[in-house]
Amino acid sequence: MPFKVLKDITVIESSTFVTGPYATSLLADLGARVIKIESPPEGDPYRYFAPDPHFSFNFAHLNRNKESLVLDLKAAKGREICLALLRQSDVFVENFRPGTAARLGLGYEALRALNPRLVYCSISAFGQSGPYVDKPGFDTLGQAVSGLLSLLTDPGEPKVMGMALSDYVTGLSAGYGILGALLGREQSGNGCRVETSLLQATLSFIGETAAGYLRTGAVPNRMARVKNAHAFAFVCKDNLPLAIHCSVPEKFWLGLLKAIDRMDIAADDRFKTRDGRRQNYEALKQELAPVFATKSREEWLRRLEADDVPVVPLYNVAEVLEDPQVRHLDMVEESVHPQAGKLQFVSGPVGYDGLAKAPATPPPLLGEHTAAILQELGYGQPAIDEFALAGIVKTAQS
Repeated sequence: MPFKVLKDITVIESSTFVTGPYATSLLADLGARVIKIESPPEGDPYRYFAPDPHFSFNFAHLNRNKESLVLDLKAAKGREICLALLRQSDVFVENFRPGTAARLGLGYEALRALNPRLVYCSISAFGQSGPYVDKPGFDTLGQAVSGLLSLLTDPGEPKVMGMALSDYVTGLSAGYGILGALLGREQSGNGCRVETSLLQATLSFIGETAAGYLRTGAVPNRMARVKNAHAFAFVCKDNLPLAIHCSVPEKFWLGLLKAIDRMDIAADDRFKTRDGRRQNYEALKQELAPVFATKSREEWLRRLEADDVPVVPLYNVAEVLEDPQVRHLDMVEESVHPQAGKLQFVSGPVGYDGLAKAPATPPPLLGEHTAAILQELGYGQPAIDEFALAGIVKTAQS
């Protein structure tokens, strides 16, 4: 549900899939008006990533609280309409391949001349220049080239992840950059260009790990932080997993041993010190794993929590959405679309004490707001019908 922090901000989004749409969804959650420009005739390809008569759940999650304007930016009239919008808007977000926006007449220099207050956000795979500038890029490539994937899998037997981590980290970074630029505009009066990429955002995201390598020369792998954090995942007697993170202070480690009735492990020379436990992590895990196989997850959670051990169930998505803490935080929101019916989403990641939320609006049908937006720009229905017939725009009915 959107707050009204950015209620006076208009964002024009010309992006597809995840990075740009996630960035603008965060702005929409803060109350910005987001107009999503989609290419005719089919719009954002993410609309069709799952079978649904209206829009995929992938698209729906990323595009709630937005308006859809179908506009052919390759046509002169389409660009004219886009520029009319941008002349009076605050933010432009694009994730074209580098150089495409400029070829369309929508490059940063052209739009800065049109609207000096515009915040212009470019999102790419590897950056707007450099040796990789012409390479196509997707989430898995961002994870791989940034080093993130090497921390999540064994490079000897690599497996790709089932989550668009680089995409979402990049969208989050873009949203952060846009907010900074809007704040800077309050001081300077001028907008600026904001740039990020899958490579930049994801490498920054693992900056702590990179800093360790730069300091020590040791190349980190999937287990490096696990060992250092004293983190474990165990399967219990009922075949349900849980996760434990002891780290520091020492009381958490001792609390774990007390809860499982294995204080003898504290006297083992291999495990007496934090560094010893790190170096002998696999041996320690072999000592602990059989213990957890003797009781159910619920029993272990009770015992561990009684001794203040940092522990939680290792949930699947269905379980987490039923969790009482998630329900307490009111993280599942609903909206109703007149054609698609009731929709449910996970809400935005932040809350504001004392600020009321407005009801969330459902994701738009393709071209649902085209006619209304064109009318705001001064076009009459005959002109809109003419544009639709020429394929320059598409309305929800055309």
